[in-house]
Amino acid sequence: MPAPLKIDFVSDIACPWCAIGLASLQQALARLDGEVDARIAMHPFELNPQMGPQGEAIVDYLGKKYGRTPAQIAETQAMIRERGASVGFAFGPREFVYNTFDAHRLLHWAGLQGKQLALKQALLQAYHGDGKDPSSHDVLVEAAASVGLDAEQARGVLARGDYADEVRAEEREYQAMGIQSVPSIIFNDRYLVSGGQPPEAFEQAIRQILAEG
Repeated sequence: MPAPLKIDFVSDIACPWCAIGLASLQQALARLDGEVDARIAMHPFELNPQMGPQGEAIVDYLGKKYGRTPAQIAETQAMIRERGASVGFAFGPREFVYNTFDAHRLLHWAGLQGKQLALKQALLQAYHGDGKDPSSHDVLVEAAASVGLDAEQARGVLARGDYADEVRAEEREYQAMGIQSVPSIIFNDRYLVSGGQPPEAFEQAIRQILAEG
């Protein structure tokens, strides 16, 4: 019988390493098919909670936040594209950074509908793959509909401001646990793996967790 495995995936749609980490984790779980019964829950983290509605050019944002030059940013993005390709995620033209709070609200709702992981993947693809604005309600509703969620219900959730308190409470909870960077992946409430690790690293970590019982 497959061993139950609880996975809490703390991440932000704005984070390219979160797209890599999720794709990598899923490859590891595919290798462990039949050995584990994984339950993945997405949890919110905002890299840029103060971001305004128009977003900001990535070059300006990363330059101010980390002191990087345009050449350094281009070099990092090339490396990210290479890492993404290695786990089957194709990065496209991401020129802007956006606020992701509404996306996290919609993901909370999707979790209640049993479609959270599918929506997360659709949103990562929309932003990192297709360069769409994940703060746009039209983009969010389109992503929801693409995974079988009701478009009008999704638009209502966004328009009413539903689940704002729940998202903020979750953000505070994980910050209080010491989570300061993403992706942070917590297995069985006990084991933390950080960053966009390769599939082999996730597979090894999961096998070790199962061995320890």
